Amino acid sequence: MKQIIFKAIPFQKKLVTLALESGVDAILTEAAKADSVRALGRVTVLTEAELPTLPLGSKADEEAATALLKTGQQASLAKGWEIIPVENILAQTTGLGLECESFDRAVLAAGILERGADMIVVLPEAAGELKAIVAELKLSQGQMALEHAVVTEIVPAGLGHRVCVDTISMLRRGQGMLVGNSSAFTFLVHAETESNPYVAARPFRINAGAVHAYAVLPGDKTCYLEELSAGREVLVVGADGQTSLATVGRVKIEVRPMLKITAKVLAPEGADKGGAEVSGQVFLQNAETIRVTGVDGTPISVVNLKPGDEILCRTDAAGRHFGMRIKEDIKEG
Repeated sequence: MKQIIFKAIPFQKKLVTLALESGVDAILTEAAKADSVRALGRVTVLTEAELPTLPLGSKADEEAATALLKTGQQASLAKGWEIIPVENILAQTTGLGLECESFDRAVLAAGILERGADMIVVLPEAAGELKAIVAELKLSQGQMALEHAVVTEIVPAGLGHRVCVDTISMLRRGQGMLVGNSSAFTFLVHAETESNPYVAARPFRINAGAVHAYAVLPGDKTCYLEELSAGREVLVVGADGQTSLATVGRVKIEVRPMLKITAKVLAPEGADKGGAEVSGQVFLQNAETIRVTGVDGTPISVVNLKPGDEILCRTDAAGRHFGMRIKEDIKEG
């Protein structure tokens, strides 16, 4: 993950406070002001000796920066860097930071060579965009392809241990987690953003399913719901396919009556060529507040769900080992 550093040179208390509230990883400041920064919050403080700023106006500058980085020293390139010399440096070494004076430059710096700089050094003139920069580079996980599936069966499944994932974030309508019996077929289980006459909304919570189910995590990984714990990051997925990170604040595992929901993909890849129909299942608590996600982003209570309803799911290649993708002949049902 990218390190986002705010350059507090010259030191201004209000800008450092803003940077800390925005969630930056470190503050770069003058050595004489390091203790002043530490007094404002628990954060990594870097000085100019630890992260020097280098010019990039010539081939000689490029070669000098590359040589320094190859010694293991970290350094950032001054505002005004150009893409081609940055690509040349990134192709040879690591530990590179890029000064950025705007949101657009920060996003550009993070994507060069599809890898980006290791550190995004945000300058004071971009302080007004700092929260947006942090959200885009640290929380956003890009776009995920979701598919329309049709519900084929909803049946009682007896009692089981279900997992409520309480995050430290407020989720919005249309957002939830991808959960399923198989990592190859997961359901967009909606967050508890809706209220009713009997229960208040809990928009920080996803009542995600049974303990054995897979949950899709950041970095193309999965885990069993039972393995989640406070402090772990989970992947929040929106009905539009936009993904972001959320940190688990608490996990609640309790025995509850469960439903087994089965769905199939309406138009699986290769269906027009006689491909096999793809289906999957998820076990969810039998209660009005637990919802899957309709194709328009509308949360649908499992109590009202019926065969023929269209919901959002994700299909993938099967095969995971300790949550990591592997190539293996496997069938999960």
